[in-house]
Amino acid sequence: MSTTDTATAGTPDEPEAPHSALERLLDLARGPMGPRVELDLGTDRGPLAELAALLGRMNGFFAFNGGIQVYRVGDEGLGPELLDWNGADTWKSGYQGLADAVFCFGQDLFGVQFGIVDGARVVSFDPETAATDDLGDSLEDWAAWLLADPDVNGAHSFAHAYMQANGPLPVDRRLVPRQPFVLGGGYTHDNLRPEDAATAMRLRGPLAHATRDLPDGSRIKLTVE
Repeated sequence: MSTTDTATAGTPDEPEAPHSALERLLDLARGPMGPRVELDLGTDRGPLAELAALLGRMNGFFAFNGGIQVYRVGDEGLGPELLDWNGADTWKSGYQGLADAVFCFGQDLFGVQFGIVDGARVVSFDPETAATDDLGDSLEDWAAWLLADPDVNGAHSFAHAYMQANGPLPVDRRLVPRQPFVLGGGYTHDNLRPEDAATAMRLRGPLAHATRDLPDGSRIKLTVE
């Protein structure tokens, strides 16, 4: 295959087509976290098809200094496994139905989940409130949202600063606030501790259920078992 430039002398080269947001995100990624896979999520269109293709190219990865994690698929590898992560017994049962509709494929540094609802919409899922925010109808939209502001949407700068101070975060851990954000806790190093990612979600399920639909300023009582 020849790579010779065939542009005509005196004619400006045509600009290269811009890479898609997903391509640019993969360029920044560290992975894969598992062996190569061929994944079928039961559809050939929409964000689930995009996810299958993405994991076929890179089976799990991190981006933005670990601020974003995308889960791998299969028995072998590092970090959470996609299908196991979405099983009820891993963490979703603690949300008592509030997380059942979200097929989660990744998370940020603080355990905010990224998922697909009804096979059609990409959302973020707040682990403390179970609230979802719509990010678009494709993984391309999700990647573009991340790249539009990596520090806010991808926890890029915070992840870098935290790991400079504390060392790399293990692939199966995320940061959990000692005082929940929704109860006034800050995004500060002294309010955060590393925790197993699934345990971190299970800890916050009862909080999300207790605060669901409560007006601001309500008093709540939580019992940790």
